[in-house]
Amino acid sequence: MMSVFLASYREAVAYHPDHFNPVAVAGDERVRVILVCLEPGQFIPVHQPGVDLCLVVLEGEGELVAGDRHARVTPGSVAFVPAGEQRGIKADTRLIALHVVAPPPTADDHAAVMSGLQRGTWR
Repeated sequence: MMSVFLASYREAVAYHPDHFNPVAVAGDERVRVILVCLEPGQFIPVHQPGVDLCLVVLEGEGELVAGDRHARVTPGSVAFVPAGEQRGIKADTRLIALHVVAPPPTADDHAAVMSGLQRGTWR
């Protein structure tokens, strides 16, 4: 992996009309850096992957589940959720969050997210 530099995260922002859009910014076998772009009402369903997560809300407002906490998030909100703890986010407004996960998620981790999206419920 080569070094990555964006003068602004907005260079990489992209939304999907039907579900949250994870935009890969950088990563290797140890870590993955993702911009998560959500339209109002979109969500990443609550799940419990085997990866550590650091999340920083860059724009927008919403709700976050982090372990046993449920909290409102706004620009500047920061959360760390250790591997194996619940996490999920739902956008009330257009929302952009930077996710740093280590190690990168597995296929099983993604399956839990896909299952929640198919159910149409975030919690």
